[in-house]
Amino acid sequence: MKTRFMIIMAAMAFVFTSCGNNNTGTNNAGQAQEAPAALDIDQVLASADSLANQEITMEGICTHTCKHGATKIFMMGSDDTKTIRVEAAGLGSFDQKCINNIVRVKGILREERVDEAYLQRWETSVAASTAEQHGDGEAGCDTEKAARGETGNTVEERIADFRQKIAARKEATGKDYLSFYFVEALAYEIVE
Repeated sequence: MKTRFMIIMAAMAFVFTSCGNNNTGTNNAGQAQEAPAALDIDQVLASADSLANQEITMEGICTHTCKHGATKIFMMGSDDTKTIRVEAAGLGSFDQKCINNIVRVKGILREERVDEAYLQRWETSVAASTAEQHGDGEAGCDTEKAARGETGNTVEERIADFRQKIAARKEATGKDYLSFYFVEALAYEIVE
């Protein structure tokens, strides 16, 4: 009985391993295989907490590239409330042709936590005039603000907005931070 059970388990392991091996390239017969299916932006954002620090492949419409060397792009899901930032990381920068096209990105999904310590460091860097600037003036990059659900127009308003959202989340869930997800790109391609 034990031997039969072991044979069945070995066969199941072989089937699951064989079926789950979805590599790009060619199979043993030399035939082309399809690339693994990409997640859409909505799926990534809905499952972000369980996908954090994992390699993912995702696809969406690029709505914006960072004006400061195209080191970031923003990809939109089913509507403009579902947006994720992608950082070029080791790639250097993105092609400006990404804008208004479907882009497929392979990368590592990362979590950025905004908590009181983060906000205090931000206030300190602003006071010392060392804060990294994105967009035009102190309002920041409108696309990045939209991706993070920010409503403030000044640094002070943005920080106050985050503090209100952190307090509301702590009351609702006990968590005293906000989570924002972004992708460190390993590779990308313009699909359309």
